[in-house]
Amino acid sequence: MDCVFCRIIKGEIPAVKIYENEKVVVFLDIHPVNPGHMLIMSKDHYENIIDCPEAVLKEIMVAAKKVSLAVVKALDLKGFNIIQNNGSVAGQVIPHIHWHVIPRLPEDGLKHWDGRGYDDGEAGAVAQKIKQSLK
Repeated sequence: MDCVFCRIIKGEIPAVKIYENEKVVVFLDIHPVNPGHMLIMSKDHYENIIDCPEAVLKEIMVAAKKVSLAVVKALDLKGFNIIQNNGSVAGQVIPHIHWHVIPRLPEDGLKHWDGRGYDDGEAGAVAQKIKQSLK
């Protein structure tokens, strides 16, 4: 497997690391949306959130809070996004589970996606399918 994030974690490719523990590493994105844009990931290779064990997900979220607090303080931010994509159709470019912490600036021009709403009865039908899959 030739995963660029695994290579960064192994030290084969340089990265500007922000935080690291036994399970998680955080480094600056090389193509930042805004200064301070970081990637948080498991040191072990999991493709997406479905594959990742819950204990590792907990470690990632604790690290996300820690580095988010730090970037807000360091850059005097008023807000930030934490984004995680699963699968190429959802925008996941590198198939190694990771979260983006994106500092937000009032004039950065980033916009949220538009919602489409539900047709009559559609929300209930979709909810029922999801609930059945939980069993």
